[in-house]
Amino acid sequence: MLYTEMINQNKDFQLCYRKGKSVISQNVILYARKNQLPINRLGITTSKKVGNAVCRSRARRLIRQAWRENELSAPVGLDIVIVARAHITEIKADVLSRWFRKYGMEALQQIYQGGTPQAKGEKKS
Repeated sequence: MLYTEMINQNKDFQLCYRKGKSVISQNVILYARKNQLPINRLGITTSKKVGNAVCRSRARRLIRQAWRENELSAPVGLDIVIVARAHITEIKADVLSRWFRKYGMEALQQIYQGGTPQAKGEKKS
């Protein structure tokens, strides 16, 4: 990842959850907040609800791959935490990458500019 470091500290995750804005998809929840740094910081969370260790590792790989493919179109200076949801194990890598390209990066731009992102790309029930 060119312009991204990983978030490892629990306090950074908690700050992003509490103070950040979120976008919810069927496969992931995206939290983001400004970090006043010249880089982006990315954290990935997968809970046991996603599945066993193999499923959780696959979910993290899918998220990292989708981020790598779309990293250059993201604004720089954000803390981003991506939480995997249970449906992520049922999709292919290109589905998540397309969601990031179409809706995720637009939401990150809105968060960076100080606005509230709109949830898009979801099936209305």
